[in-house]
Amino acid sequence: MSSHREAPEIAKDPVADSTDLYAFVSPDSPGTVTLIANYIPLQNPAGGPNFYEFGDDVLYEIHIDNDGDARPDITYQFRFTTHLRNQDTFLYNTGPITSLDSPNWNRFQTYTVTRVEHGGRQTVLGKDLMCPPCNIGPLSTPDYPALANEAVHRLGSRKVFAGQRAEGFYVDLGSIFDLANLRPFQSLQVFAKAMNFQNAPGVDSTKELNVHSLALQVPVDELTQGCWNGKDVDNPHAVIGVWTTASRRASRIIEQGRGKDSESGPFVQVSRLGNPLFNEVLVPMARKDEWNALPPADDKRFASYVAKPELAGLLPVLYPGVFPNLEALDQSGKPRADLLAILLTGIPKGVVPGFENFTGPTEADMLRLNVAIPPAAKPNILGLIGGDPAGFPNGRRVFDDVVTVELRAIAGLTYALVDKSFTPDAAAGEITDGLDSSSPENPYLSRFPYLGVPYDGYHHPAS
Repeated sequence: MSSHREAPEIAKDPVADSTDLYAFVSPDSPGTVTLIANYIPLQNPAGGPNFYEFGDDVLYEIHIDNDGDARPDITYQFRFTTHLRNQDTFLYNTGPITSLDSPNWNRFQTYTVTRVEHGGRQTVLGKDLMCPPCNIGPLSTPDYPALANEAVHRLGSRKVFAGQRAEGFYVDLGSIFDLANLRPFQSLQVFAKAMNFQNAPGVDSTKELNVHSLALQVPVDELTQGCWNGKDVDNPHAVIGVWTTASRRASRIIEQGRGKDSESGPFVQVSRLGNPLFNEVLVPMARKDEWNALPPADDKRFASYVAKPELAGLLPVLYPGVFPNLEALDQSGKPRADLLAILLTGIPKGVVPGFENFTGPTEADMLRLNVAIPPAAKPNILGLIGGDPAGFPNGRRVFDDVVTVELRAIAGLTYALVDKSFTPDAAAGEITDGLDSSSPENPYLSRFPYLGVPYDGYHHPAS
């Protein structure tokens, strides 16, 4: 999955587990950029009586690098406080929740958003902002879209939302992690072929699940170096790097006989996310927790896993005869300059005509967004490899098919961009897990916060 339970330690701490990160020029407000960081993976909608919520003890942050050093120049911090109206009931709500100030809503959260600039200047953008409740069911949350709209707060020229959303990431998780099986091509997979598996459509493992989202829409010139806001795609000020982190206090004491913990000390990073699937697929298991604890500026120590990805060597073995050119490339020992550019430096000018999102030589896992590229009139879910420069890996939109894009890149489709003598295998341009974003059961929104209305537990009692 993009970054759901991707490392041993963070899998035990879902409240701090970053699942997906998105950054794109807002299609309905092109003068702004939307940043979305999702947390708390794989939420079953019927999650009562203790429904999902952000951690009061977690520092959530979305970081922006606008000078190419992979260190934050601007950070948006989110801190949460949980409130309990009635100490004598076990219920999340005691009647229908029809507004954010409903007395029937017993356990609710508020939050503060703070902008931190390089050098330490801090500005509180909003405080005591209300989260919406979780979507419980037709009796408890009879008009959930209205509650969610009420929880979209305007902070001057910005918008912010923090709360539950429908999972927007789609992946055939059960098949992919069953020895890298891809259902649409499983008749060619060495183990599936031995069991006479026939090709089949992909299955969305995250269907009808929810997440918690931090969503922020801000003017372009609030993010770029020198408040740049131009139309020149080749201007180095047009590209920003984005990543999200979650941090906890360094010390935790479990207080005997009280059922509570106390925490102290500085905040220590326990989770981060830039490009989808980076830690999930590229970093070996023995180093995944280390990766989560480090800043992007230290990612040079992981570059070898991008230059020679394990999956690129496995595909020819699992699909014999399907990827001969990839096999030859892998055995040659040549570093994957295409993947290093896509994931660690951005794509320089001249590689893809009319496009670049290069941030400089510092190797760092960040989403890189060229803010001078306008939203596409007719988006392609394959983003740049589908001829749509407004999509991944130019940032990431909520509907982009990042699994297919990264599978095809690892399979060698993009290597020809840096080595004209290389011919990608025919399968590299066809490889997919068989899913796209067209499911009517999880419609995305055309407006902020873009991810769909979360599923409720009454209509979706099990995933």
